[in-house]
Amino acid sequence: MSKVAVLKTKPETVIEDYKRLLELAEFERQVPKHKPVILKDNISWHFMFPGANTTPWQLEAVIQYLSDLGYRDVSAVHNRTVVINAALGQRENKLDCIYKKYGIRERCNFDPADMNWVVYEPKAKMLALDKIFPEGIRIPDYFLGKSIVHLPTVKCHIYTTMTGAMKNAFGGLLNTRRHYTHSVIHETLCDLLAIQQEIHTGVFAVMDGTTCGNGPGPRCMEPVQKDYILASADSVAIDCVSTHMMGHELETVPCIGKAHELGLGTGRLDEIEVLGEEVRDVDFGFEVGSTFASKVGRLTWFGPLKRFQWLFFHTPVVYLFILGSFLYHDYFWFPVKGRKIVREWYETPWGQLFESY
Repeated sequence: MSKVAVLKTKPETVIEDYKRLLELAEFERQVPKHKPVILKDNISWHFMFPGANTTPWQLEAVIQYLSDLGYRDVSAVHNRTVVINAALGQRENKLDCIYKKYGIRERCNFDPADMNWVVYEPKAKMLALDKIFPEGIRIPDYFLGKSIVHLPTVKCHIYTTMTGAMKNAFGGLLNTRRHYTHSVIHETLCDLLAIQQEIHTGVFAVMDGTTCGNGPGPRCMEPVQKDYILASADSVAIDCVSTHMMGHELETVPCIGKAHELGLGTGRLDEIEVLGEEVRDVDFGFEVGSTFASKVGRLTWFGPLKRFQWLFFHTPVVYLFILGSFLYHDYFWFPVKGRKIVREWYETPWGQLFESY
């Protein structure tokens, strides 16, 4: 039976609580000490926006835990998207200072000096990626033969209802053409998990729910303080538990059910052993909602305009969509709504902890 550890925490004890969480989830048993470990943080927005990105205490606790147990070959891998500035995201979210403090090597999957993209032939039958990329599925060679620790947060997502451990592999394993897969995103996430289980010596997820993201994530959300942290070696199971806690029906996150059927993990709550907190009756009542940008996205990826996807996203026309998303999020939504939300969050206990970094 898959295990998911869940604990309540508070700013004063969060580092030690994370270490206790990892013990509960049997991290050392699941991630071999003699193999290199990749830390894969989650930057959904280069601005600091609560609930959207890996938190500094989440990252620091995991690094301290690895050091305490004698894991010596630890690095971090960053990715970029066409609308997210990776370096700015690391600075604004105070992750760069954590990496520097503990001497963690940072690498970028888009920098040829750090790694190369090589064709990989999965042993598992692919649901979508072999059709999306008939010329070959390319992954970073640096990922081969290493364990990976995903660091997502508990939040909603406009295309996948929720985003967590399974979705966190999206940026790391696929290059900037990954937007080709959006119309078959759930199949893609199953394919990526199958590939991870083939190439990594261990796959583990540590999820921060101290401030969770309600609404049209992964960016334009309402931050909600919930004080939960989660961990598991089963990406499907931790996403299943997180989905349940947010109050979403599992049917709205098809990748969880598909992954369960394929034997990639456990996607049924009654088959998961939840350790620590009792979460069966937890329901945050989250709803995804929408923004202007997400409505346009749904029309083009899943709606009546789907037939024109090749024109929209495989030709230079795509740059109009990229520019529109960039301008909407960075120069309209964030200045008009986001900054006020962030200022108010800084007054919360978690906001004050963030400012202390």
